[in-house]
Amino acid sequence: MAATANKKNGRSLSASSKGALWPWLGIAVVVILLDQFTKTLILGYYTLGQSTEVVSFFNIVRVHNTGAAFSFLAKASGWQRWFFIGLGVAAAIFITYLLKRHGGQKLFAWALALILGGAIGNVIDRALHGYVVDFLDFHLRGWHFPAFNVADAGISVGAALLILDELLRVRRSR
Repeated sequence: MAATANKKNGRSLSASSKGALWPWLGIAVVVILLDQFTKTLILGYYTLGQSTEVVSFFNIVRVHNTGAAFSFLAKASGWQRWFFIGLGVAAAIFITYLLKRHGGQKLFAWALALILGGAIGNVIDRALHGYVVDFLDFHLRGWHFPAFNVADAGISVGAALLILDELLRVRRSR
């Protein structure tokens, strides 16, 4: 692909750094579909609090989270539902903008696509149910990680990829 230079905000952007938006949105849609499918299964087969031990350190459990990560603001009076929906929608719009501008940066775009899919997956839950359905429950020798879902995993892996991308970018600039 030929690199054509465009001047925007005093920065030169090549056509290859922009890339196509649709493949990244496709990855986000896959995360959303996997997330919603697994949550539908949990809602259909488990009652709230019901748990099945899979292995000694991992359970499938149905938990409802009205808050954010680690149940932040879960005990608030209900306003947090709309706040987190608005925050998720704003994040999705911003991430889509970043994907459109930087789709050619593969690691960065992968990270954003995973975060986008996870954010929208959890926004769908909040809009439909008023809470996020969590079900993956890891624990070991008294240590217990809060239950999470496929959307949360997408967000977490995406965040790790963002950190890796930045570390690699800094390393290349030296």
